[in-house]
Amino acid sequence: MSDTSRRPRKPGKPYRRPKKDPVRILAFEALRAVDERDAYANLVLPPLLRKAREGGEFDGRDAALATELVYGTLRRQGTYDAVLAECVDRPLREVDPPVLDVLSLGVHQLLGTRIPSHAAVSATVELARVVLGDGRAKFVNAVLRKVAQHDLDGWLERVAPPYDQDPEDHLAVVHSHPRWVVSALWDSLGGGRAGVEALLAADNERPEVTLVARPGRATTDELLREDAAVPGRWSPYAVRLTEGGEPGAIEAVREGRAGVQDEGSQLVALALANAPLDGPDEKWLDGCAGPGGKAALLGALAAERGASLLAAEKQPHRAGLVAKALHGNPGPYQVITADGTRPAWRPGSFDRVLMDVPCTGLGALRRRPEARWRRRPEDLDGFAPLQRGLLRTALESVRVGGIVGYATCSPHLAETRAVVADMLKQFPEAELVDARPLLPGVPDLGDGPDVQLWPHLHGTDAMYLAIIRRTA
Repeated sequence: MSDTSRRPRKPGKPYRRPKKDPVRILAFEALRAVDERDAYANLVLPPLLRKAREGGEFDGRDAALATELVYGTLRRQGTYDAVLAECVDRPLREVDPPVLDVLSLGVHQLLGTRIPSHAAVSATVELARVVLGDGRAKFVNAVLRKVAQHDLDGWLERVAPPYDQDPEDHLAVVHSHPRWVVSALWDSLGGGRAGVEALLAADNERPEVTLVARPGRATTDELLREDAAVPGRWSPYAVRLTEGGEPGAIEAVREGRAGVQDEGSQLVALALANAPLDGPDEKWLDGCAGPGGKAALLGALAAERGASLLAAEKQPHRAGLVAKALHGNPGPYQVITADGTRPAWRPGSFDRVLMDVPCTGLGALRRRPEARWRRRPEDLDGFAPLQRGLLRTALESVRVGGIVGYATCSPHLAETRAVVADMLKQFPEAELVDARPLLPGVPDLGDGPDVQLWPHLHGTDAMYLAIIRRTA
């Protein structure tokens, strides 16, 4: 629709300037950055919020609303697109992306929040007047009034195919995941409808902020003094901030003695550190260490035993993040920029090796909801050689009797069990170790010997872990 903001006004009707709403303007700017620059909201939003607070535009409630608008819109984008497709008189691909972002923000307020319908429409139309112009604001107004005719359940009855006709497409629309992701998660999880629906629903929930108290540097007691802080569910070093908050304002986090780290990530590092080992336990390797959360925890655990840690990361800027995370570690460590598939160390040099490989990130869709729309099935083919190469390096880098942890933040079978099975065929001098006893107290770990964590069962990212011992 053309912009009519320059058309003559009717005589006697004064022009009213649009009201600028800092919260919704910021949310729109964040969505544009995600769309235009392929940025991630969890990287774009914090500096925008910080600037708004420092400029006196925002208080805590404003920041919470802006965060909800951005993440809620991204999480439910697939559902909202299906609704908008019924309300727009052209294919959505023909709607200008900035207009689509404003519409999506409006749909989320109408269908995904408690904001009254009239207020949601009015506020979004005002936003459209500011960022798009009066002409396209009329288009936004017309579309949102159609959306407002039904609530979310009413729309889902209209836009989602019946479950008994197409289960995967039904779940894809209702829970706002690409169909191929629904299929992959269901294959990995197994079971019936209830389990996969619980998983998909958990992907659309806002995750808690989880902190790690790095051993020897901070304690959970110190972190539990923060507002709305409660102990972690599984990791003895975890503290959850049930009302979110700003971790950077916490002294221990600011000083690097604690960090932000999902509890699943903590469990992976702890399992590797606690796996039974015969012989010396002096040299540890994190072979794919960026951005440094697991390396910092491993470094602290190694220091308690008098062991040293080598943290290797291929990308220089990520190696810098690893060095920052490890700064002040009480024991010996070294951070190097090195390609894990071309090791800069001798074979058989280490007692324990962690290889947390690059992947599709399908296990962290709670934190990076936009990733579900960017990934494609063919991405798996791109990661496969790298994942196998890194696991081979890990197996070659550990001594006989030593332990390797293969981890990835994806539950996709092509990135988890398929990789491990392939490498064990090529590397017969290695065997799987039952990882389940290394996560004491954690329920629903399956038949083993590997472990798959789940958001809906464990409250963690969907981390995968296989523990492997080199036998010859």
